[in-house]
Amino acid sequence: MLNIALVAGSGRTNSQSGKVARFLRQRLIQLGFTDDAQSSVIDLGLAPLPLWPAEDAGPWGLYSKQLAAADAVVIISPEWNGMACPAIKNFFIYASKVELAHKPGLLVGVSSGVGGAYPISELRASSYKNCRLCYLPEHLIVRGVEKVLNTPEPSSEDDQRLHARIDYELDILAQYAHALRPVRANIDMSNPAFANGM
Repeated sequence: MLNIALVAGSGRTNSQSGKVARFLRQRLIQLGFTDDAQSSVIDLGLAPLPLWPAEDAGPWGLYSKQLAAADAVVIISPEWNGMACPAIKNFFIYASKVELAHKPGLLVGVSSGVGGAYPISELRASSYKNCRLCYLPEHLIVRGVEKVLNTPEPSSEDDQRLHARIDYELDILAQYAHALRPVRANIDMSNPAFANGM
């Protein structure tokens, strides 16, 4: 059984990113990759992180524990004006190798229209350096998000295609999570000379 953390990266309460995170968590449980006790959703809209640096890091202590215990992470980012939103970028300023190093990460872009690709590109380029999260070569883009993933069973042809793709991607995430467990255990991350990525 895997421990999987899903990060809903929107700064809004009741966000579509949060909906997607909860859907993916439920699907991971249904597919038998995790269970209710071994998976969690970190919703940055419901319990936001203060702008870093902050004297009081708010919920980061809890988030850090959830992430450190995880074997894999799903990062869900809405597209705001063609960019990853501020809440998820701020999240990665807090995140370190203690929580995320050498763990597989599945990127999920979310768009109310036909976009969603730009946050994927942006996060691949700038979010992994110091935390050492290993993004899968696969990713998901949930387009027209208000019309999909609203029910456990697909409600349209687009929804059906997305459900099938989700199952495919989650299976790949689970395979990487199992494969990287021994890799992570054998890497010495304590050398202060290499505390940050290049």
